[in-house]
Amino acid sequence: MAARTLASCIFCKIVKGDIPSFKLLETELSFSFLDINPLSKGHALIIPKNEVHAEKMHELPDEYIQDAMPIAKKIAIAQGAENYNILQNNGRLAHQEVPHVHFHVIPKPNEEEGLGVGWPAQTLDNAELQKIFEELKGKL
Repeated sequence: MAARTLASCIFCKIVKGDIPSFKLLETELSFSFLDINPLSKGHALIIPKNEVHAEKMHELPDEYIQDAMPIAKKIAIAQGAENYNILQNNGRLAHQEVPHVHFHVIPKPNEEEGLGVGWPAQTLDNAELQKIFEELKGKL
């Protein structure tokens, strides 16, 4: 986690009120607003109001994550879409555009609107899965 809030971060500026936003909900820990480049009508973002700037979710204290998910649920209900995505990316290779933790709530009203997802699944044999399992389980 960075030792300071990034002065150039657009999301930090939105939380501080330096940049206007279409604020939906705000708590002590979170701030949510409409995405200005939406994938569908009502696409919203939830960002932590963390005094210490966090770029990736694993750098964020747990209480911020615990606060964000009920907000995501409320926004999804308010959007009224039967289908929707809750998305959170970490790092450029994972398609994170703004280096500040954020969660998307993206309605998927039809095939054309919303998030399009490719899923290049791999097939692993049981020996490979067992090796991965043991490695991860040992770290947990």
